Amino acid sequence: MSVALTTAQALTLWQNVALAMVQDDEPDLSVRQMSILLIIYLEAPPHTVRDLAKKLGVTKPVITRAMDTMGKLELVSRRRDEKDRRNVLIQRTVKGALYLERLADTIGKFSAKL
Repeated sequence: MSVALTTAQALTLWQNVALAMVQDDEPDLSVRQMSILLIIYLEAPPHTVRDLAKKLGVTKPVITRAMDTMGKLELVSRRRDEKDRRNVLIQRTVKGALYLERLADTIGKFSAKL
């Protein structure tokens, strides 16, 4: 489904959603962290630090730092790949899924007002 928004509508939607995210009790994620989280939940696994770094055009330590923060928040989890112990697999969590579900509800609420 595609929805055509004017520039002002698109920016107003982003502003309203960002403001709602800052005002709620959910953790504030950076744009990079949110991008990683959305990739993990919207694209088919497996997800590795190496693959995420390549996709975002950043280094592996950048992804590792984001994973440290999101892991503490229980939005994602990590485990070693049993087939290739050099790889770290990034996995979804229930808490992460619920976080994104609430975000989707917030986006839906504000987009309905446009």
